[in-house]
Amino acid sequence: MSFILFEKKDQVAHLTLNRPEKFNAFNRAMALELQAALDECQSTAYRAVVITGAGKAFCSGQDLAEAIDPNGPGMNRILKEHYNPIILRIRSLEKPVVAGVNGVAAGAGANIALSCDLCIATHQASFIQAFSKIGLVPDSGGSYFLPRLVGLQRAAGLMMLGDKINGTEAAAMGMIWKAVDETNFTQEVTTTANTLASLPTTALALIKKQLETSAQSTLAAQLEREDQFQQQAAATHDFNEGVAAFLEKRKPSFKGH
Repeated sequence: MSFILFEKKDQVAHLTLNRPEKFNAFNRAMALELQAALDECQSTAYRAVVITGAGKAFCSGQDLAEAIDPNGPGMNRILKEHYNPIILRIRSLEKPVVAGVNGVAAGAGANIALSCDLCIATHQASFIQAFSKIGLVPDSGGSYFLPRLVGLQRAAGLMMLGDKINGTEAAAMGMIWKAVDETNFTQEVTTTANTLASLPTTALALIKKQLETSAQSTLAAQLEREDQFQQQAAATHDFNEGVAAFLEKRKPSFKGH
């Protein structure tokens, strides 16, 4: 059984976390499979990536039975070999990654969703920083992404109290891109990913890098980086195509390079 379902639809890679009987909780095999799938997504055959969950959940985080197994990998290896490489792969992909949160996203599962470029959830989906409930601290980039998305006070409350919030609340506080009705969820995720895949991929990758560096940069440094990235974007086929389409009053046909 594959713990990660990989499907190519046009130029979008759809990755589905596939342990539905465990609410898609991660064990070592599933984490390593997701890393391999994200490596495959580096191919220029894909211009956008979707990560979602099978069944009723997006991902309930770490399989705790594995975490406490004396013969298991142990917490140190779980972070260094499972989750940290997943987060770094998502952030280093030079194309947009969309999280489709169809149900509960707890612990590491929530933070994997928040590490994606855009997160779309159902109104009924739930996000839980569940770590403090079992005496742990947020991992999988949660202490990096959450305060940048919602601010220090809300991040502290969500992390310390471990409150569950739904998709509607997450969208209202800026934690995610949007919340939608369950009946429209799959179509919204697919349409968003397809739209991203049709846009200038190099420009989107550079936007991703801009956002990655902005929180740590001075204004002068960020202006310099904008200049550098703009020169790269202006040297692409898609820039020339975009300008030509604008002047000719037609729809552009971007190639992703």
